[in-house]
Amino acid sequence: MDTPYTPPEVWTWDKQSGGRFASINRPIAGPTHDQPLPRGEHPFQLYSLGTPNGVKVTVLFEELLAAGHTGAEYDAWLIKIGDGDQFGSGFVEVNPNSKIPALMDYSGAQPVRVFESGAILLHLAEKFGAFLGAPQNRAEMLSWLFWQMGSAPYLGGGFGHFYAYAPEKWQYPIDRFAMEVKRQLDVLDRNLAERTFMTGDDYTIADIAIWAWYGQLALGRLYDAGKFLDVESYAHVQRWARQIDARPAVLRGRMVNRTYGNPGLQLHERHDASDFDTKTQDKLAPEA
Repeated sequence: MDTPYTPPEVWTWDKQSGGRFASINRPIAGPTHDQPLPRGEHPFQLYSLGTPNGVKVTVLFEELLAAGHTGAEYDAWLIKIGDGDQFGSGFVEVNPNSKIPALMDYSGAQPVRVFESGAILLHLAEKFGAFLGAPQNRAEMLSWLFWQMGSAPYLGGGFGHFYAYAPEKWQYPIDRFAMEVKRQLDVLDRNLAERTFMTGDDYTIADIAIWAWYGQLALGRLYDAGKFLDVESYAHVQRWARQIDARPAVLRGRMVNRTYGNPGLQLHERHDASDFDTKTQDKLAPEA
């Protein structure tokens, strides 16, 4: 950052981008190897990882099941993005963009693939007629859902990358994206000052999507940046984040496909509700 960069007339890929995820970034799409996906017995087959985008979907599945929608049973298969599983031929068939989460819906006459977390949330909520909020608030709910889809790249790919994952800390991009993330937190705080949830009294997929990123940020779970961003100062976001965090289905959803942190909160794959009691990492690989 000390030396001004003059872009070439035509950019070429001659080296990896720096940072924690450099080995999985490339400027081309398509599979790199043959790797079919596993399939379980349930109507929904989820291929994911316990990142915020993955958490959105597993939280919704667990909320649907908790609400009595037995048809929402699912298998959650772990996709190790550090190992390049997302570039396997089977995964690319489900999501040509090679990003988690990806879903196969076998509940109808024909299999349906769904990719992009917001699309998966909307697909499932419409299928079960749940967590969509009041009909008169549908446009508001969709607006906040797509607000999250458009805003979170500034939090993750922008702030998160330069603050936590870049090979060196550079002031300009950190300041630029910190300013934007704090503006986004202020947007949420002002909205939640007058509402219990994002669209009013109803807990919807907009709340689930936004909580997975901004709620967890407010609770100090992303990028070790809570103090830096002064997240405690957003009182209404804090109230909302803690309220959602206390839901049992949200805790279960956070555990699915999680591969880091407390072993008791890691359920690498989920194939049955009993897995939460018997197959977390503290039970499969207890510490000495």
